Amino acid sequence: MDIKSLSYKKEIIKALSFGKKLTGLEISQLIDKSLPLTNRILEDLVRTGVLQDEGLALSTGGRRATLYSITPGNIYVLSVAMDQYITRLSIIDLHDKEIRHLEKFPFPLISQKSDLDELIEKISQYLEKGYVDKDKILGIGIGMPGFVNLQKGINQSYYPELINGKNILDRISEKIGLQVFLDNDSSVIAIAEHAMGQAGGNNNLVINFGWGIGLGMIIDGELYRGHNGFAGEFSHIQLFNNNKLCTCGKSGCIETEASMLVIVNKVKEALKNGRATSIKDLPDDLEAAVDVVINAAKAGDQLAVELFSQAAYDIGKGIAILIHILNPEQIIISGRGAAVGSIILAPIYQAINKYCIPSLSSYTEIILSRLTKFSEVYGAAMLVTQNFDKNLITKYEKSTSLL
Repeated sequence: MDIKSLSYKKEIIKALSFGKKLTGLEISQLIDKSLPLTNRILEDLVRTGVLQDEGLALSTGGRRATLYSITPGNIYVLSVAMDQYITRLSIIDLHDKEIRHLEKFPFPLISQKSDLDELIEKISQYLEKGYVDKDKILGIGIGMPGFVNLQKGINQSYYPELINGKNILDRISEKIGLQVFLDNDSSVIAIAEHAMGQAGGNNNLVINFGWGIGLGMIIDGELYRGHNGFAGEFSHIQLFNNNKLCTCGKSGCIETEASMLVIVNKVKEALKNGRATSIKDLPDDLEAAVDVVINAAKAGDQLAVELFSQAAYDIGKGIAILIHILNPEQIIISGRGAAVGSIILAPIYQAINKYCIPSLSSYTEIILSRLTKFSEVYGAAMLVTQNFDKNLITKYEKSTSLL
């Protein structure tokens, strides 16, 4: 099979991933190839079982076109979604966008710089459970907080050194036996929101409202990374003279006042001080604690609403700076904190109205993500479909176990 054909097939699989059903014409336009060439490649992919015929599309006035999709149960990706405290593993069938076999475990990057070998062991144990045939997994996508250097394959915040000359990708791939792709957590969230979320334009910013306040930037339809991949450190803009030490080593950063971790800690302090609230106690598990506070805010608990409102206002101050510099079409609030819903929109707009020039801010729409805490799961999976080795396609076409 020639290299060009493999490359076209890779682009078709990418176009149809995560539940897409498209006609030959739509696919030819996406991969920028002629319709006759596209149809020949589609027929080949259907013949070998990689794709399936989904029947006829709705009529647009002429002959009804055939719809194509990835064959279910044929090609999977393994998503590894990491934050500073918790790691989630899940399997996604490229035929649809259902998150399967989601498992999570504590993996505190911040407090103890957890050993990468431990992560590799967790991934191995997950795969050994046999949820799907390992041979059907196209690759592993990892979203990880910190300064991820894509050129070197290292995380300068948590795994800055090569071990025996091998970077993060090499070490995991060698032990697991699959291709591995890595990117910053806020970057993969932006990728997911642009591809699957509500982002409607090509110049959008995605705020990751989580343990920190991350940022992914879609500029002219592409993820903007900056000179060496570190663009988007919104969390560490110094807006406050609060003398609060940030995880970056500086003080007064946005995340020292507006992160989900700050909100949880403020709730704990309020409970100690006897503040009136419907929240009786917070579980030790941070993710569960966040769910308690979010549910309380959605139910109208005054303490929870106040804390989310103040955090949102502080985020809005930072957003005003971004609007002045980047003039985005949309800003999507994503991440775990976005699950609290519309409570945070009014204070964000309040801060923008106060700190931003109206003639600029009037062109930017603030919207809430529908993916929320699953945005990183999808984004990590998309790292695989965007970057996998095109030669892997031959594995799916030649292996009778997959057809």
